[in-house]
Amino acid sequence: MRNYVILDASEVSSVDFDQVLETSPSTLRYNLAGTQTFVKYEGNTPSFLEGKTALDRSEMLAVLATEDWSSDDPI
Repeated sequence: MRNYVILDASEVSSVDFDQVLETSPSTLRYNLAGTQTFVKYEGNTPSFLEGKTALDRSEMLAVLATEDWSSDDPI
C-alpha cells in the first residue's frame, strides 16, 4: 500500500530519497504557496517520517483538491 506524508518545505533537506518513491528535491510537488510538499512510500515507514501522519491515496487526493494545492485559474 502506498502512503503519503505532507512535509513543510523546510523539512526537504531531511528526506532520505533512497527510502521514498521520489528521486530528488526537484521531483517533489509543492503547494501553491511553496510552503509544503509531500513524499510517497510503500511498505514500512521510513525512519525520518516516523511520528508524522501518513495518508492513504484517497486522503491525499482530497488534500490536493483543496485551494492550497490546486488552482481553478486556467492561466
